[in-house]
Amino acid sequence: MKDAKTLANKKNSQALVNVSHLPKYHGSKWIRRGLPTAAECWSLSEQHSAGKDGTDTKHLKNSLHRAVSLHPWKWPKRQVFFIADAHADAEAFVASLVASGGVRKTGPNDCDFKLTKEGRKGLFVIGGDCLDKGPSNLKLLDAIRHLMVSEAEVKLLAGNHDMRLLMGLRALSLKRDPRTEHLFVRMGPKVLPLLREIKQRYLSDKHALKGMPGVNECREKIFPSENWFNEFPEAAAWLMPEKSIERELDRLRKKVDGFEQACSDAGLTLQEVYAAALKASELFLEKKGEYAWFFKKMQLTHQEGSFLFIHAGLDDRITSIIEEESIDYLNALFQQQVKHDLFEFYYGPLANTMRTKYRKVDMPLTCHGVDRAYRLGVHAIIHGHVNRTEGQRIMMREGMIHIEGDVTMDRNSRKKEGLKGYGMGVTIIHPKGQVIGISNDYPYAKIFEPGHYLN
Repeated sequence: MKDAKTLANKKNSQALVNVSHLPKYHGSKWIRRGLPTAAECWSLSEQHSAGKDGTDTKHLKNSLHRAVSLHPWKWPKRQVFFIADAHADAEAFVASLVASGGVRKTGPNDCDFKLTKEGRKGLFVIGGDCLDKGPSNLKLLDAIRHLMVSEAEVKLLAGNHDMRLLMGLRALSLKRDPRTEHLFVRMGPKVLPLLREIKQRYLSDKHALKGMPGVNECREKIFPSENWFNEFPEAAAWLMPEKSIERELDRLRKKVDGFEQACSDAGLTLQEVYAAALKASELFLEKKGEYAWFFKKMQLTHQEGSFLFIHAGLDDRITSIIEEESIDYLNALFQQQVKHDLFEFYYGPLANTMRTKYRKVDMPLTCHGVDRAYRLGVHAIIHGHVNRTEGQRIMMREGMIHIEGDVTMDRNSRKKEGLKGYGMGVTIIHPKGQVIGISNDYPYAKIFEPGHYLN
């Protein structure tokens, strides 16, 4: 990494800004190199700024002035460290903790880290999608747990990949119902690395499959019934539009057709998949399960000052719920639906916060919803879900600032994107009026100062 003086002299580079708030990387010898040591003003010109979505200076200024006219801007009283979409890459997650300045790496193992002074005073927001894709689901969860027991304050947000596991496991124990019996296979091949890890860690004994049903019975327990494709449209009609039902049927046909082969490709028999799923249910869903804390601690969203942290984004119905009730109510509703009505949760408005990409098929966020959010004191959304390959990005959605914090951390996704090794990244909300985006895929720390655009 070039030093700050060299970067400052780089022709046509962005003006370097005050680096006094940049974190110190404690124990960086234990992680990959490449974290930035210099900072620049967060460039808006790099964004695609045509139309109502995108970002340019004029658009940003107008939106900020509109926001503060409805509610004053409020900065958190402590540093907030946002890390999203680790996707089962424990090394990437721990390296991102180091990038935050909130932990000191003390050795080569995933849990060889301690809180720094900044970490003890700050808040870590884990922005969802801890599972799938990467090489180490269980090790990542162990690292998160180590962070929690180190007495860090941690908010754990729900991501769509995380919730698919919860729904799939719970569906196995529920009475067969067309609204839910497909949810295990709906996870698709992405769940198989986790099940393989569980098999290797907990079911390696030669007697591990003793008492398991035969292959055909396991198939019946895992797959939806033959009549599911005829029964689901009628069962779902009260909540889902016809086109959404058609998309769901098409999606399930592909997953049903390919799931058994995917199991074989992963080196798992259907009996092993079913046995690992039962063990996963014990680990994650039973009260004394080793990973029961994961879903117990999970919430849908968190507000800190004028910033709303969420996995994917907002829509009008969610802003209405918050306006009529509160964020605490929204999080309680999330837990209630997950426990008692998986179908309404996953196909209703709450799950849209975990999967929206503001497409036509997603529930809409309009200027009315944005104004509601402004009146509630929400002026910026910090989220993951949309992976970036050059660090964080600022986008405007109907006039609402969205800071995209998924920096493509897990090495399997990075390989597909042509990136090397694991990624590191953190979005820091600093009480002194700065949003700082740090990634090993961009040479500078990006500094966004909303107050600059309000002058």
